[in-house]
Amino acid sequence: MSATTELVTADQLFSMPSDNFRYELRKGVLTKMSPSGFEHGAIVATLTARLFQFVDECHLGVICGAETGFRLSTDPDTVLAPDVSFIKQSVIERVGRTPKFWPGPPDLAVEVMSPEDSVRKATAKANEWLNAGTSLVWLVNPLQRRVIVFDSAEGSYELAEHDCLLGGNLLPGFRLNVSEIFA
Repeated sequence: MSATTELVTADQLFSMPSDNFRYELRKGVLTKMSPSGFEHGAIVATLTARLFQFVDECHLGVICGAETGFRLSTDPDTVLAPDVSFIKQSVIERVGRTPKFWPGPPDLAVEVMSPEDSVRKATAKANEWLNAGTSLVWLVNPLQRRVIVFDSAEGSYELAEHDCLLGGNLLPGFRLNVSEIFA
């Protein structure tokens, strides 16, 4: 006798009552995510603030916070939530704003690793974003104080504290010293 798992839809996930946890949905299966620690939250806030200021001043699009879900596939549904994300203005204008999960991937997904995350697991998630159509993923590793950049056009590379994180073709002109992410 085998147990069957009832699949959850994106609409059901969106309508779930709050229980102080975040959830992601992979092919209809819920994954519970614990609240983040202090360092994780401080890094997310720094990146969100810096990106928001740049994107707002340049009128490039919209920065979304960690609670924002992106529906990457349907039937069964997959909804992931990066720590920080960016959607280009042209995409916002084409799709329009929505009160529910964004229907597709962000243009930039930023993932800040938790202490229990392995680089292998985090890299797999970065590849999920790329496979869904995200063009740029920043994987921030607080333990090693490094950022791995996954660029759908250029491959991946790693930045140390003395390096500068650039926005590339997606966010031209954006610059942030990696050391400032961990300050």
